[in-house]
Amino acid sequence: MSSPAKLTGIFVAHSGKAGQLKALLVGMVPPSRAEPGNLRYDVWQDEAQPDRFITDELYKDGTAISAHHQSPHYKDYLSRIPDLADRTALVLTPIEVEEAR
Repeated sequence: MSSPAKLTGIFVAHSGKAGQLKALLVGMVPPSRAEPGNLRYDVWQDEAQPDRFITDELYKDGTAISAHHQSPHYKDYLSRIPDLADRTALVLTPIEVEEAR
């Protein structure tokens, strides 16, 4: 059985671009959530630093992430991000933790 895979994106908007960045990230929600392998896709804004945004994505497996990265909406997003923000992308896998008995 394959493990779920998580993507976390950290974005810091370039000066004067926070509104455009927020619109782009929020616009990614509906098509990304509609992908067959998507389990979660949320956008967060940092209360302490309002020009910083986080995407919290969960996919059923690495194949679903690969499909996401091939989607037209992802390719459009990827072409626009460099003009709007500095981006850090993390691809994460779960660590199995044994339940206490």
